[in-house]
Amino acid sequence: MTDFDTRHLAFGDALRRLRLAAGLSGKQLAELAGWTPSKVSRVETAKQSVSDADVVAYCRLTDAADDAAAELRQELREIRIEAASWKRQLRTGNRARQEYGKQLEDGAERIRLFEIALVPGLVQTAEYARHVFEVVADLHQSSRDIAESVEQRMARQGVLFSRRTSVEILCSEAALRHPIAPPQVMVGQLDRLLALAGMSTMRLAIVPLDAQLPVVPLHGFVIIDDLVLVETVNTEMTIADPDDLARFHRLFDGLLSAALEGAEARALLQRLIAHYAAADQP
Repeated sequence: MTDFDTRHLAFGDALRRLRLAAGLSGKQLAELAGWTPSKVSRVETAKQSVSDADVVAYCRLTDAADDAAAELRQELREIRIEAASWKRQLRTGNRARQEYGKQLEDGAERIRLFEIALVPGLVQTAEYARHVFEVVADLHQSSRDIAESVEQRMARQGVLFSRRTSVEILCSEAALRHPIAPPQVMVGQLDRLLALAGMSTMRLAIVPLDAQLPVVPLHGFVIIDDLVLVETVNTEMTIADPDDLARFHRLFDGLLSAALEGAEARALLQRLIAHYAAADQP
């Protein structure tokens, strides 16, 4: 067991002690919080990621002291920052990063994802994802656990169908025009986006190339509750500062205001599908 695992378990145990001190069973706390009965057990044994809102609920329902609540929330931020370190995530390949992403997303209330150069991971097809992971493995000289990484990325996509998680997917048209995979793979990927564009459990939007932007996106990012994750070539930054979080929300809102949704987004996808289908002809 690593130091990180020990720290994660200790955090869950601290929440358990709060509950016991308040004289509450796991079932009682779950009922008061509006959670499934199993969530309390998973949180306290570090088998499910915890959001800041979860910790606030624990502290409120157990009448925890203000200073204890503040310490727990700060510890959670530090745990999540440590978990997101690039060196830690890729030491055994990309599968571990996908598993970590699933933990964050499964426990999230809100996800806002913007990509500027690639189709966002949560809506990638398996074949498109395979090409992405091959490029990543070559760049970072990491373990080529391609099949396992693809499997985990596909497992992450269950959050798209969850009615308890608000998911907003935003990407640039450039991300769809950049052929990181052969034309037939791109057609399949765009068909997937076309199907997702009509879903009621998520929001999909595309920033067209000719849109006048009210903000300047320098890179992609994902907002998961009170954290922002930003990938660069050599590291992944985890941002938890409230002012920075608000800044990223403003950036996302600005991009969203210039994006196409619904019928307009589907029309753009159909044009791109026709483009790649023509390129695939002998």
